[in-house]
Amino acid sequence: MLIIHPPLTKPCEPPAALAYLAAALTAHGHECSICDMNIEALEYIFRTASPTGDTWTDRAVRHLDTNIARLRDRSTYTNFDRYSRAVSDLDRVLAMAGKPFNLQLSLANYQDNARSPVRSADLRQAAADYRTNIFFPYFSRRLDELIAEKDCSRIGFSLSYLSQALTTFAMIGYLRDHHPEKTIILGGGLVTSWLSNPGWRNPFTDLIDHFIAGQGEKPLLLLLGIEQRHTRPEPVFTGLAGNRYLSPGFILPYAASSGCFWKKCNFCPEQSENNPYSQVAPQTAIDHLRHLTTATSPVLIHLLDNAVSPAMLRALCENPPGAPWYGFVRIDRLLENRDFCRRLRESGCVMLKLGLESGDQEVLNRMNKGIDLGQAARVLGNLHEAGIATYVYLLFGTPAETRAEADRTRQFVEEHHQAIDFLNLAIFNLPIGGVDSLGSTGDVSGIDMGGTEMGHLTVTDFYEGDLSLYRNFIHPRGWNRPEIRRFLAAEFKRSPKIAQILRNDPPLFTSNHAPFMR
Repeated sequence: MLIIHPPLTKPCEPPAALAYLAAALTAHGHECSICDMNIEALEYIFRTASPTGDTWTDRAVRHLDTNIARLRDRSTYTNFDRYSRAVSDLDRVLAMAGKPFNLQLSLANYQDNARSPVRSADLRQAAADYRTNIFFPYFSRRLDELIAEKDCSRIGFSLSYLSQALTTFAMIGYLRDHHPEKTIILGGGLVTSWLSNPGWRNPFTDLIDHFIAGQGEKPLLLLLGIEQRHTRPEPVFTGLAGNRYLSPGFILPYAASSGCFWKKCNFCPEQSENNPYSQVAPQTAIDHLRHLTTATSPVLIHLLDNAVSPAMLRALCENPPGAPWYGFVRIDRLLENRDFCRRLRESGCVMLKLGLESGDQEVLNRMNKGIDLGQAARVLGNLHEAGIATYVYLLFGTPAETRAEADRTRQFVEEHHQAIDFLNLAIFNLPIGGVDSLGSTGDVSGIDMGGTEMGHLTVTDFYEGDLSLYRNFIHPRGWNRPEIRRFLAAEFKRSPKIAQILRNDPPLFTSNHAPFMR
């Protein structure tokens, strides 16, 4: 079997899904090959880039190799201006390469101005018109090579992001025309979201043979007629570790769990999609990490868990993995312990991502976040004192929030700005899975939004497309997206203390490169 990670995603680390699927199949005696066609496709664009007569683009093309080398050099990350210029110039090459194809192409995104990845008709058209895809000269040749080398009868695509969808379907269209005997399997995060939609009706019966939702190892083995005997074996990065990603060394992605152990937050996709929680035994995870660290010599370990469990955090303190690491954690009692935070730093922890969401206690209560603002302040202070960077996530526009509550979030961030290194700002989207099989518009009732006055929302299509992941809604308190955007632009981001934090964020690569900025 051949499993492919298609373009386009940030090319800074290997796709963990391929490493886990390869490990599961290999552990059960099934031959498997994997290919990160994302990094290869971007390298193809860079190799074929040519001057355009535009001063900036021509300079970016001339210095292409230099800028790639800079992003692979640790010293670049100590000079923010030099880092930003390298990213900006590489992104310029992609942007100009995409223009003739009517694309907004970047290091972090693939957006077609004429086709949408949330419309099944557009995805089908991308499959039919595969020759017009910007990556066609690369993927047609590469697919033929891989099929000839591996002699595989099944080809799987790991489709996790909207930015991958149109090219994935172009590749599928090519395979249907040139290798019609191959069985096509589609899985990944985006596919999981499609299949969790109560209104899902498969529009791709002639293109895709099998869909896989959720953690793919077990259903893929079942599809192959193999009973799962080994659960979550150590991931296999053979075939990926040799790729030259745009980072100052190999970043090792590892998941000690899937799903979320909290799974109580209102409107969280983990809850609306009903994703189960499972955890690798902490000592087993530590054994994996120490072995993988020896084998791959990573400059950084990226823990992929939705929230690293307290048990895993304790295990990391007791048995450091042997390389710097970062990941997402919940704000809880464990991090209120100053000594524990210092031990985390000693174990190699360089950054923690924290889903604070709001600086208003009532909003947090109604979201069922299980976070106390006093506790959050103490945790931020402890991590700052220990030398662990914080990447704080904020969410504006939830049904319980108004402008007054949003302003209290601004005040909280200002008050604790010295303990916040990076910020991620997002506007709330209503997951389609939480709309209980309504049509494109309707009245949402029976969803716990933390208050009787929130018991009904009038919803509309967020995007125009039958594969939309979200629904828009009329905010019960008039705090709608245009008002939120004006508040963020005119007030929140203009706060001098907050503006300084926002300037720290690595352009395009954001949290993936933030640990190197310390």
